[in-house]
Amino acid sequence: MILTGPAIAAAHAAGEITIDPYDPDRLSPNAYDWRLGTHLRICDGDLDAAAPTSSTEIAIPRTGFVLKPGVLYLGVTHEKTGSETYAQLLNGDRTTGALGIWVHVSAPLGHQGHAIRWTLEIRASQPVRIYPGMTFGKLVFLQPLGVAASYQQHGLKYTASQGIETSRLYEEIPGGCRP
Repeated sequence: MILTGPAIAAAHAAGEITIDPYDPDRLSPNAYDWRLGTHLRICDGDLDAAAPTSSTEIAIPRTGFVLKPGVLYLGVTHEKTGSETYAQLLNGDRTTGALGIWVHVSAPLGHQGHAIRWTLEIRASQPVRIYPGMTFGKLVFLQPLGVAASYQQHGLKYTASQGIETSRLYEEIPGGCRP
């Protein structure tokens, strides 16, 4: 079951949902409009699932930054979100999609108990200028069915995520690199 905007506001007021910073004007009928953070990591060269990803981190200038096709950019949400009560789904929206931006290529699920600034996998279909703090998508909250199992209690590799995370799949590949 998806929460409505008023239900998100009530759950936030009750402490069941964390959105920091929170702005009630960013609520829509069934979602919260989240913003792009201030930094990007630009992935360098070929990527290898068995090795850490080489990247360069930049601050997005206030005057904007042009995304180029064929490049994987990792970004971060401005807001830190989470809930022990609800699961989350992070999506782009029609506005950014109409600019040819794929906001979050994979991994849209935020498990119960995972309070994070989301790492974004960003691609562009053609050159497009983006800005720090611009609305970049929608976050929905879902009522899970069954026994709650907090992400933080599973000891998974992204439990302590605080900012832009590159892939750590190499930790699961036999013979893969370890940092």
